[in-house]
Amino acid sequence: MSNEVNNGYYKLSWAQRIGFGSGDLAQNLIFQTVACFLMLYLCTVLKINPAFVSGLILGVRLLDCFWSPVVGKYIDNHNPKLGKYRTYLLYGGIPLTVAACFLMLPTVATWAMTWKIVYATVSYTLLSMIYSVVNIPYGSIMASMTRDNDEVLILTSTRMVCANIGQIVVQAGFPIGLAMCVHTAINWNQAVFMAIGTIPAFIILPSLPILKKWFGKKGLYYLLLCVGFVGFAILFTIGKFFDVQNCKTIVQIAKVMTGVGLLVGSLMWALVPEVVTEAEYRTGNRPAATVNALAGVAFKAGFSIAGWITPLVMGMIGFNLASEESALPTDPKAWFTVTCVFAIVGFVLLTLCFMGSKENITTTPEKPVTFKEMWLEFKANKCLQLVLSVFVVVFLASFISAPVNAYYTEINNYSATVQNAILWFTTIIPAILLIVVGYLIFKYPLTDEKLDEMNKAIEAKHAAKA
Repeated sequence: MSNEVNNGYYKLSWAQRIGFGSGDLAQNLIFQTVACFLMLYLCTVLKINPAFVSGLILGVRLLDCFWSPVVGKYIDNHNPKLGKYRTYLLYGGIPLTVAACFLMLPTVATWAMTWKIVYATVSYTLLSMIYSVVNIPYGSIMASMTRDNDEVLILTSTRMVCANIGQIVVQAGFPIGLAMCVHTAINWNQAVFMAIGTIPAFIILPSLPILKKWFGKKGLYYLLLCVGFVGFAILFTIGKFFDVQNCKTIVQIAKVMTGVGLLVGSLMWALVPEVVTEAEYRTGNRPAATVNALAGVAFKAGFSIAGWITPLVMGMIGFNLASEESALPTDPKAWFTVTCVFAIVGFVLLTLCFMGSKENITTTPEKPVTFKEMWLEFKANKCLQLVLSVFVVVFLASFISAPVNAYYTEINNYSATVQNAILWFTTIIPAILLIVVGYLIFKYPLTDEKLDEMNKAIEAKHAAKA
């Protein structure tokens, strides 16, 4: 595809799209490790009290609510020589890799509980803060590559395919890697169940342009949410009334259906450039990093609420992750080895993203963005408020079940109380949250026609100044 320019409507090559998408694959190798397995590591390997783990995850995420806007504000106000946003893929990627490798040091398992807690707190906090330094500018790159809505959709689908490759590699690969490290039989049923929900991404995301034409933007979201809701209903029915081991095929089909519904979370990233455009239309500035920082806060808020509620509530109703038989091997060296492999591969991919991404549309405000202005932008931008709300709810639905998925295939081995806890977190709560997501999407006002009008008006202003 040519790279012709038409008033900011850049056409991107596949090398640029895949190069950009490799950054999401890189980050998901680390993020999915934390989202799906850190809680289990702290509770089952280090044997830290789940109530403390719950508070730690919430506390770090609350800190990030303040830290992410600081990062976004800094990035919007500066313009490094290696690229306004691309620079941080390298400068943040190196410490991110180191922090990820230090997250699960094997010697920590032999320490006294007090030092385990100190270590977990410091290592997780540092990793989270460094992750924001990479993730926020990375998300901003997409809004700087083109104004073309069709190109943004293709770029988003490419990015999300890469992200879901990272997700399936971690969710299936982590338990497989642990089993290989400790030389035990691989539980393929468990590995497949944890990862199979990602499969719809590889079918639906590349088909986004044509699906959008068939169903419309909102119609596509509604369809995906309905399929996901039915999938959760099937999983609940099987887990409640049947033997999961004897219904493997139906369980896997239902898990794929839930992945269809949760895929809405990936599609929401396509709305972030729309929100940036709306802000530029109103204010004249293009606050890509600021909006992505706020989107990151909302995304992590859903993750943090899930990480806070899951171990806390499960412990309250009789399922203590630290004392129950673990669904995964607990050898500390195995956890460290698998985490390091993902982290190192991730840095290589971040380097590829740096080389493959091209920033075409960037602006630095004439005067520095202040926190007050960020708050005012949030208050004034109703579209941003809705998108952030969807991020919180849909990623809460995704991550509230992520650590517990390892237990679903073994649900019949636990007591009735524990079985109910597993079902609530893997089926009932996510299904309810999908209904909330559908309502929020219904309220979203930006159509493609409105966005085209805004982009044309913005380019006309730039042409007049030139």
